[in-house]
Amino acid sequence: MERAVYTIGHSNQSFEQLLKLLQQHAITAVGDVRSQPYSRRYPWFSREPLEKALREAGIAYVFLGRELGARSDDASVYENGSVRYERLAKTELFQSGLDRVERGMETQRLALLCAEKEPLNCHRFALVSRNLAARGVPVLHILADGQIEKHEDAVARMLKSLHLDEPDLFRSEEEILATAYRLHGDRIAYVKEDE
Repeated sequence: MERAVYTIGHSNQSFEQLLKLLQQHAITAVGDVRSQPYSRRYPWFSREPLEKALREAGIAYVFLGRELGARSDDASVYENGSVRYERLAKTELFQSGLDRVERGMETQRLALLCAEKEPLNCHRFALVSRNLAARGVPVLHILADGQIEKHEDAVARMLKSLHLDEPDLFRSEEEILATAYRLHGDRIAYVKEDE
């Protein structure tokens, strides 16, 4: 089996549209990385109906939002109410979630599901995919039109959007990339509402 993990966003499409994309890429299992897998607007993407519909279509479902979701219960990963992806990525719980993904890839063609259509607007890109790629796992993003975007190409788009796509005389590629992920994370990270 090809060693890669896919990602996909359900957005505002129908379940049938999502299923078509999953089937187009021969996905056999979905790992739901939403912290709160419920939707009032799109109830067919709430955890229980989604799990049932996927199972009926022959696709396994596993909830990974506790481990890989962007809304952590760990107070140490927040700064001024905003989750810091670099902190969250270092937690034991998050690392155990990545381990589960890698084990799942051994027997399944796995797609990580979140809500955002555009990978760059989602933690599945800036947090989960980044850290899987750092482990040497190839990551492929299923786009809304069914095309595949390699994680490296999505990273290039992020760098361009931040005007960090040119070589820098004073910083290494690794430093530029770390800065880009931090800036991008600041744009999209979950922020706790005042309690």
